Amino acid sequence: CSFSGEPAPADLCVMTQLLGYVGPSEPHSVAAVPTIAFYPLFWNVVAKWEHKTREPSGAFGSPHLACFTLGEAILLLNMLRSTQAMLSQPRMQSLDNPLAYRVGLALLGVGGVFVLSSFLALGFTGTSLGDYFRILKEARVTTFPFSVLDNPMYWGNTANHLGWGVFWGGIPSLRLLSSALFFGSQNGLPIYLSLHKGPWS
Repeated sequence: CSFSGEPAPADLCVMTQLLGYVGPSEPHSVAAVPTIAFYPLFWNVVAKWEHKTREPSGAFGSPHLACFTLGEAILLLNMLRSTQAMLSQPRMQSLDNPLAYRVGLALLGVGGVFVLSSFLALGFTGTSLGDYFRILKEARVTTFPFSVLDNPMYWGNTANHLGWGVFWGGIPSLRLLSSALFFGSQNGLPIYLSLHKGPWS
């Protein structure tokens, strides 16, 4: 592509090159988009439903059982989303090098630290939106990683997603779309909803 001096054609040139690595008609691509979009919508809607009506707790007999069930559903949906990875999509040859592998592993390492440390600090119910079920901790968690980030679990998961994309050389494929949607849904929607849920754990 040639640069004409205008930003729009240059941007289109870059996007055209990137889209050349994407197979939008590939079955995994079609399945992954709604899966990624549905995942955060599901657990946010269920959590807000519980907070306003207490119907899920009533249906399961206790808030703890309802919270554990939601947590298990979140884990299963996360696994389902991960299986839609674009390993069958074309890869960027420029990312097939030791430096890209190291960058990908570094992102995975950082993301893993944030995710695991968040889980250990919050516990299963805290990670699974226990505050919506009125399962509250005695005090607000302020230890690492919450001492350095406001939403370490979301940032960690985003880093993991990008890390896999770099490691496998599939960023131009659905890895790029997945990371963008994942970042927006996991950071945007929960942060927005958190403005309405009060100073809980």
